[in-house]
Amino acid sequence: MEKVKKVKEILRNIPPVHELQKQHTFYLLSKKYNLDESVLTSLVRQAIDSVRNRVMNGGHPIEKELTSFIWDETEEMVKRKSKPTLLPVINATGTILHTNLGRARLSKEAIDRVVEVAENYSNLEFNMDSGKRGSRHDIVEDLIKEVTGAEAAMVVNNNAAAVFFILNAFGKGKEVIVSRGQLVEIGGSFRISSIMEESGAKLVEVGTTNKTHLKDYKEALSDDTSMVLKVHTSNFKIVGFTQGVSTQQLVDLKQFQEDLIVYEDLGSGVLFDFMEAGIGEEPVVQKVLETGVDIVSFSGDKLLGGPQAGIIAGKKEYLNKLKKHQLARVLRVDKMSFAALEGTLQAYANKKAKDIPAVRDMLLSIEEVKERAMVFLDTVTSLNLFHWELVEVESMVGGGTMPEVKIPSIAVRVHTDTLSSQTLADELRKGTPSVVVRLQDQHVILDFRTITQGEIPKMVEAFRKIELTYRD
Repeated sequence: MEKVKKVKEILRNIPPVHELQKQHTFYLLSKKYNLDESVLTSLVRQAIDSVRNRVMNGGHPIEKELTSFIWDETEEMVKRKSKPTLLPVINATGTILHTNLGRARLSKEAIDRVVEVAENYSNLEFNMDSGKRGSRHDIVEDLIKEVTGAEAAMVVNNNAAAVFFILNAFGKGKEVIVSRGQLVEIGGSFRISSIMEESGAKLVEVGTTNKTHLKDYKEALSDDTSMVLKVHTSNFKIVGFTQGVSTQQLVDLKQFQEDLIVYEDLGSGVLFDFMEAGIGEEPVVQKVLETGVDIVSFSGDKLLGGPQAGIIAGKKEYLNKLKKHQLARVLRVDKMSFAALEGTLQAYANKKAKDIPAVRDMLLSIEEVKERAMVFLDTVTSLNLFHWELVEVESMVGGGTMPEVKIPSIAVRVHTDTLSSQTLADELRKGTPSVVVRLQDQHVILDFRTITQGEIPKMVEAFRKIELTYRD
């Protein structure tokens, strides 16, 4: 009974909103966080409700004066409300195209283009020469044609959309032939078979998981066949007793069926020949188009190193049909994506692909990576909570690309006598700045292939904050 009386007494003493609005703290919070009074009033109500619910549910959180407690609750709510959800993080995992961390970082030129276009009006759909309505398809088409050798091109919002779009436009109600070894599922449960079903195309499977021959495709051709689709296997690779059919061989099938469309989903989309640097075996877009394939599609934010986009390139007769299709509007991209993509493609056109972070990070020498790690170690020697060790590791490309490729790298291995490796990783991830690491052999690993020179001081600050929190 005494407890009930105490709860009622606390509830009676909770000040009403109109009284709190008159207090100087209300004014100070409004000015400090540049909040409209109506927004702050709503947050005060939420804080009062929070206190009331906690008291009524048996909790007794009031260790300080009631009004002060409400103001503290309000300010915490203000901070949470003002903190953005999408935050920058430092990628210390060594995975260059980390899907969970936004894949490719944009180049400075691409970022500058985005800022310039975002803060101004633009000619997104305005023809500067005629002064009349223009088409957003024209914005980067010439650049794509220049760097790929395609007759025509267009851009949609991602490569999954491009695959669906092409299948729907040219395969709906018709047969599309695909090797069983290419019926892949990639991130987010994206299955080629499912997307084909959604598009209205009829899947015709040929070959087996590990072996498909040219005769398999020939025997599957029929009057109902509209397309042969070759799919990039993305994040897995079949090795051993295997057999595949080249793009050139698929193109040669057109001699048996003149109206056959040969489409290759390239997945990542390589414009820089990494094979010349001894990295992977990704087909270069330019060379694939030289085979005479009708259409290719590929991602913008993977090995290309640009923004999320699905780039479709190929023969003009097919691209013109896609541009007029109703789905072209549904899947179109915005001005900022175009700006970022244009800035990225300009680097390829100007033979400056190594200015693109994704390309640059893949090509960094082991000596360059070690130099970054040494700069970090020279700065953190005064932090006594941690034990540091320079180690050789292997970086991953990531993003569903080059699954078998590992790039030699240099990392700093960290441990403490106070914290477990998991706790340290959690503290780094939840801190400001957020540092995402990889755990290996009960140690935190900081792979400097994906850490820039400009991020090193921020990394040091992240560790310094942890030391201040946990030191004796």
